[in-house]
Amino acid sequence: MKTKTDKKSAEIVSNFLEKNSLHKKDFAEMIGVTLSYVYNLIDESIPFSTRCTTLERIATVMEIEPEVFEEYKIPQEPRFIDESVMFIKDILKKSKMSVVNFLKSFPRKKRLEIVDILRGATPIPIDYQELAMIGETLKLSKDDIYSLWEKRLKEVLEINGMNVYSNSELINSMFECAKKYLLI
Repeated sequence: MKTKTDKKSAEIVSNFLEKNSLHKKDFAEMIGVTLSYVYNLIDESIPFSTRCTTLERIATVMEIEPEVFEEYKIPQEPRFIDESVMFIKDILKKSKMSVVNFLKSFPRKKRLEIVDILRGATPIPIDYQELAMIGETLKLSKDDIYSLWEKRLKEVLEINGMNVYSNSELINSMFECAKKYLLI
């Protein structure tokens, strides 16, 4: 599904930065590289990255598929993007908020983590406050944020060996306490 383009990868990135008035320093922080690395990529002082992680981060910020870059090689292991991440991406689309503007609403040190969540490399946070920060940026209701958190916590419990069905009374009691604490 690669979109054909005659443009070099460096030109695609350069055009994106210019079109979005995005400073190279901000872009570097969003994709987890140094400022000099971005300058060298764009100036073609070094070959464009072939590292899947870097290309996927660039593509995520640019809201394109990584296959657009001729240097991208599809990883052997499948990428899995869970429902919660898809929900966040859908909210972004519905609100017509670009990924760049979404990322700019977070502290600089948090942006790379958000990029990795959006590209499916990291699950949404289990920490309620961190998830609430994402939800508030997307203008989600407290109920929506809580639902995402509850679902994520159940996933973590199941992954770590808890049978949530046979322990449903314990789980329900725990979530009722959480709702009272969070005033939901």
